[in-house]
Amino acid sequence: MSIQTSPFTTRAYAKLNLALAVGAPVDAPGSPHHGYHPICSYMHAIDLFDELRIERLGMGEQSRFDLAWADAGGQVRPIEWPIEQDLVYRAHGALEACAGRSLPCAITLAKHIPAGGGLGGGSSDAASVLMGLDRVFGLGLGREALLAIAMTLGSDIGYFIDETDPPRPAIVSGFGERIERAGSSHAGTEVTLVLPPVGCATGAVYRAFDSGLPGTVDVAGVRRLVDSPVLEDDLLFNDLASSAVEVQPLVGELIETLGEALGHRVHVTGSGSTLFVLGRVDEDQIHEVAPDCRVVCTRLI
Repeated sequence: MSIQTSPFTTRAYAKLNLALAVGAPVDAPGSPHHGYHPICSYMHAIDLFDELRIERLGMGEQSRFDLAWADAGGQVRPIEWPIEQDLVYRAHGALEACAGRSLPCAITLAKHIPAGGGLGGGSSDAASVLMGLDRVFGLGLGREALLAIAMTLGSDIGYFIDETDPPRPAIVSGFGERIERAGSSHAGTEVTLVLPPVGCATGAVYRAFDSGLPGTVDVAGVRRLVDSPVLEDDLLFNDLASSAVEVQPLVGELIETLGEALGHRVHVTGSGSTLFVLGRVDEDQIHEVAPDCRVVCTRLI
């Protein structure tokens, strides 16, 4: 694989879970999957993205990381957590460990995808770093090797490891490692995101889920949605939605309030807290009943 001499730039897209089925945690002490939940999800990229730039540095130079929030007006502010905890930094370190050598580079990330909302921003950033470093340093690792590295970092990252840009929609199953790309008739569908002023901690949502009676993974339900020529509210589902509401009651209040005001079903993506409605909804209409929420009108891509 040839080395890319010019800086690598890309968009790291967000995703929606249009369907998310979750099973009971694996009870197999000694297994690497012990305590993890099998899933089956229909994931689809949306036209909301972070912007990533990777520039190769000379051997012996120290890698640099400039990660910041960027708003529509061009204002930037630093991320609120240590760089070492960010998936961009961890992905860089994981690829260095795989390559067995230093990969000195300057990584710049302008973040637009909200954190902690179930949109996969951090996972998408990590996947873009893995693919970008593979190209910049001419490692020639390929998709399968990158997917294996991705699975050591997070279960959603593998979805974003794709040879096309943006990543194609897919049925993601197992523990996130089985990815079946789907030809989408749903690309172009408009969706309206409603971003509450609170997040849902993924661990807390899964603990709430476990306190109920988790059933089997509804693979058939996910496939019905994928095979449907048109997205219909009644086909969308999320097994974690009620658990997200338990963790953050405001999410439940917003689902009820927005549903009544808009006359649309309101859905949860991932483990929350981001809500979405199929179709384009006027931002002012949403702010009348949910003034503290951010609204993003976008589309499936």
